[in-house]
Amino acid sequence: MKLAAAIILTTALVLSAPADAKNKKAKKVRIQAADQVAATNLQGFLPPALTPANTWDLDLSDGGRVVIQLRPDKAPKMVDRIRTLTGQGFYNGLDLHRVIDGFMAQGGDPKGTGEGGSSLPDLPAEFNDLPHVRGAVAAARADSPNSANSQFYIMFMPNMKLDNHYTVFGRVVSGMPYVDAIQRGEPPANPTRIVRAIMGDDPNVNTPPPPLPPVAPAVQAPATLPSGAMDQSTPPQGTPQQQ
Repeated sequence: MKLAAAIILTTALVLSAPADAKNKKAKKVRIQAADQVAATNLQGFLPPALTPANTWDLDLSDGGRVVIQLRPDKAPKMVDRIRTLTGQGFYNGLDLHRVIDGFMAQGGDPKGTGEGGSSLPDLPAEFNDLPHVRGAVAAARADSPNSANSQFYIMFMPNMKLDNHYTVFGRVVSGMPYVDAIQRGEPPANPTRIVRAIMGDDPNVNTPPPPLPPVAPAVQAPATLPSGAMDQSTPPQGTPQQQ
């Protein structure tokens, strides 16, 4: 009898389950309109649109063009300096004088020693949240944070330890293989040169650059120039240091 009662009870429960399920309405998960907007609004994480006015083109002696997106929204003073000096033809013919494999390529010094700059006054630091990722372009400086002038460097590889110690003002958006091909050395024996620096909104941007004059022999950089690795506990100062 007990067995029969158990079977009857089990059967009743099974038969009643669908009825109970019909009485329960499934809850639908609805995404609110505000959540949909927040999920698709990535504007704050994306760089501004690339425009000719904020495009800096470097035609290198190896035959390639490096296209850099400038970021006046992050470093307006340094970007304005780049525009001014480029319009003056300041960078044309200059060597990339300090190039460390796996680290960065530095240029923008008319002396070619790391000690030169333009006749314009030094700029205050504009440290920002742009990271030192591959292709990042930043202002080189002396020991003082407020000593950036004309020199710059392009990162071969990420180095986040430099963040908030140097002003990042742009990033390579095209031509990174030409950056990778820059001749190494401090200074290089046969340095890669900037044939022409030109802004993207210049009427001559698509005109081939003029040939460079003959190359003078490389001058050995003074021993006081920082080079090589530095103590991991020491914050970076002066021209960028490999960490």
